[in-house]
Amino acid sequence: MRKRRGSAEARGVPCCDTPGMAALLEVVKQSKSEDAYSNYVFVSNGDFDQLSRFQGADADAAPTSVLVHLYWRGCSDPEGWVFTAAPQRGVRDGQIALNGIQRIECKLELETKIEVQAYRVPGDIGISRLVVTVDLNKKVADGPVLDVPYDRLKKEFDKHLMGQVFTEGQQLYVKVKKNLVVTIAGMDVGGTFDGEGRPARRGVYGQASDLDARKADGARIHISGRDDPSKKIFNKEFDFNKLGIGGLDAEFTKIFRRAFASRLYPNALVEAMGIQHVRGMLLYGPPGCGKTLIARKIGEVLNARQPKIVNGPEILDKFVGGSEQKIRELFEEAEREQETEKENSMLHIIIFDEFDAICKARGATSDNTGVHDSIVNQLLAKIDGVESLNNILIIGMTNRKDMIDEAILRPGRLEVHVEIGLPDEPGRLAILNIHTAKMREADPKRLSEEAELRLSELAERTKNYSGAELAGLVRSGQANSLHRALNTKTMEANPDDVQVIWDDFEKALEEVRPAFGVPTEDLEAFFPPEWVSFNQEYDDLLSQLRRCVEQVRDSERTSLLSVLLEGAEFTGKTSLAAKIAVESDFPFVRMISADNLIGMGDIQKCVKIRKVFQDASKSPLSVILLDDLERIIEFSPVGMRFSNMILQTLLVMLKKSPPKGSSLLVVATTSARSELETLQLTSAFNIACTVPQLDVEGVRKVLTELDLIPMAPDQLDEVLTFMKDKPIPIKQLLLVAEMARQGDVDVT
Repeated sequence: MRKRRGSAEARGVPCCDTPGMAALLEVVKQSKSEDAYSNYVFVSNGDFDQLSRFQGADADAAPTSVLVHLYWRGCSDPEGWVFTAAPQRGVRDGQIALNGIQRIECKLELETKIEVQAYRVPGDIGISRLVVTVDLNKKVADGPVLDVPYDRLKKEFDKHLMGQVFTEGQQLYVKVKKNLVVTIAGMDVGGTFDGEGRPARRGVYGQASDLDARKADGARIHISGRDDPSKKIFNKEFDFNKLGIGGLDAEFTKIFRRAFASRLYPNALVEAMGIQHVRGMLLYGPPGCGKTLIARKIGEVLNARQPKIVNGPEILDKFVGGSEQKIRELFEEAEREQETEKENSMLHIIIFDEFDAICKARGATSDNTGVHDSIVNQLLAKIDGVESLNNILIIGMTNRKDMIDEAILRPGRLEVHVEIGLPDEPGRLAILNIHTAKMREADPKRLSEEAELRLSELAERTKNYSGAELAGLVRSGQANSLHRALNTKTMEANPDDVQVIWDDFEKALEEVRPAFGVPTEDLEAFFPPEWVSFNQEYDDLLSQLRRCVEQVRDSERTSLLSVLLEGAEFTGKTSLAAKIAVESDFPFVRMISADNLIGMGDIQKCVKIRKVFQDASKSPLSVILLDDLERIIEFSPVGMRFSNMILQTLLVMLKKSPPKGSSLLVVATTSARSELETLQLTSAFNIACTVPQLDVEGVRKVLTELDLIPMAPDQLDEVLTFMKDKPIPIKQLLLVAEMARQGDVDVT
C-alpha cells in the first residue's frame, strides 16, 4: 500500500493506531503576549482532550499539556515541528494558537489549515547538551551592549521550557531584561532519532540538560557569569593519530602545555590565578620539517574561528602605511568579538608563514622607508599594547630565527619557541607509515610485503631526512613502480601490475638525498679506493682519529672535539680527513674549503662558515672539515696579511659547544702550522696531529702494493737507495710514479 505523503507512518513519527488521531486545525494568533515566552501552542479544551487520549494519557491524571506534532503541505521541515500544547480559553474548537516567532519559523500564515496529531517521544532522546545562540528581538546597529546574566537565562529555560521537545534550527522567545530570540544551534542527545544511526536533530530538554548559550554573530549582547562551553577548544572528533603528522609528539606536547592548557579551564579559575593566556608562539627549524603543516593542523583540531593564514611577504604594500593597515585588518574581527564577548570570546588564530620577512630586527635593513620597523611596531602594539587582545593566538613560522626582532620574541608576545627539527628514527618511521598508509590499506595492496616489513630499515637508513624529503622518497619509489609497470614500447600502462617493492625504495635512496646529509660522492673523490697504510706512524695516526670519532659518538661529556692535521704539502691531509668523515657514518658532514668561498666578500664568507656550524647543531652527530685553514683566512706570508674577520669567526665557532643532544667533530688541515700559531688559531684545537711523509720503507710498500711501476727487485732497491734520507709526500710519490709509468723513462 502506498503511503500518503505527510502521513505519520510515512514520516516515521511515532503515534498510536487510534482512528481519527490527527486533527485538522486552523492557525490563529495567541491572545496574550506573555504566552509567547512559554513556547506553548494553545488549543481548545475539546481538542486538547482528544489529543491527550491519542497520546495515551491516563484519563484520571488530567494532564496540563501534551506534545503535538504539526505537519502540512509545504512544511519548512520535512519532519514537521513538535510543540507542547495546552488548553486555553478563547481558543475555539478547530483552532490552534501560535505566537509570532512560531508562525515565522514554520512559515505559516493565519487561517492556514494544518494537520496536528499527538506525538510520542521515540526512545531516549534526552538532551545532554543544548547549544543555543542568543540575539535581541529588535536588533540595533550600535548603542550599549546588553549584559545577559547566564544564570537568569538558564532559570528562564528551566522555568518555562522544561520537558519541551526542541528541533535544530527552531527559534523561540525568552525574556531576560529585554525580549531575546533564542535559536537552537545544536544538541547532544543520548539516543538517535532514526533507525539508521544518524545523530538526532530533535531532543527533550530536561533537568540533566546542560545549556550552552552563545551570542549570535553580530548581536550586541554579552552573556556574563558563565564558563563558555566553547572553551572546550578541541573538537570532539580530535584524534591525534589521525592528524597525519609523524615524529612531532614532543613538540605537540610542548605546544599544548604552554599555549592551550590555560584555555581549557573555567574563566573563574583563570581570573583567580591571574593567568594570562599565551598570545603567540614561534615555530622554527630547517625547511621541510613540518612547521607549516603543524600550524595548519593546530587550526583544524581547535574549536576556534577559521584560522587566518598569511604569507609574510603578502603583508608588504607599495603604498605608505599600507603594510601597517594590513596588520590592523588581521586583528579587527578579534577586536570586535572581544568588545562584545569579553572573556567568552572564541579563539582567533593568525598564522604567519615566512615570519622573518616582516619582523626583521629593527634597524637591520638599509632602506630609507623604515617599513619593516613600522610593521614590527604595529604588531607589537596589537599583541601586547595598551589595548592588547586576550582572544588571539599568533603562530609565526621561520627557518631564520636569528633574523627576527628580539622584542617580538619576549614573554607576552611570541613567547613559546618550538624548534621543529629533523625527525629521529621513530619519527621517520611514523612519517613513512603515514605516507605509505594508503598503499598498505588498498585492495589489492600497492605495497609489497617485503617493503612493508622493511620500513623500519628504511627509517634507519634515512638519517637527517626531513619530513618533506621522506615524502619525496616515497613519491620517488612510487614513480619507480609506475615506470616498471609501463610498456615503454607501446606506452601502455597496466594498473594491475603497479606495486611498490623494496628495490623501488633502494633506487629512491640514490635519487633523493637529504639537504643535511653527507655528500659521500664529493668526499670520496678526495681519497683513492685503494688505501695503503705505509708505516706504523701512519697507522697510529689513523687509529687516533678513529678513537676521536668514537669519543664524539659515545661520550656524553664530549659534545665538541676539534682536531688539526698539520704537515708538509701533498702528505694527504685532506684525503685522511675525508676518509675519516666517510667512515664515521655521521649523518651530517660538511667541508669548508677555499674553493667554496671564491667570489665572496669577508662578510659573506663569515655568514657561510657560521651557517655550516649552525646546520651542524641541528643534527645529533656532525663532522665539519676545514680544508687548508691558511687559504680560508686568506693568509699571505708577505707582510703577514690575512682576514681578521674570518679568523675571529673561526676562533669563535671552534670554541662554541653545540646545543644539548648534538655532538660535533671538527677536522682541519694546514701546511702552515707555525704561521697559524702566531695567529693563535692552532690553540683553538683540542688535538694537533702531524701527518708524516714517506720514508724508504713507506715508499717500498706503496710501490709494491699498488704495483704502480713494473720494476725488478734490483731496480727498486736502487730507487730506494737514491731516496734514502729524503722523505717524500705520498701525493708527490704517486705523481712521479705515474709520470714514469706513462713515459719511456728510466726510473732509476
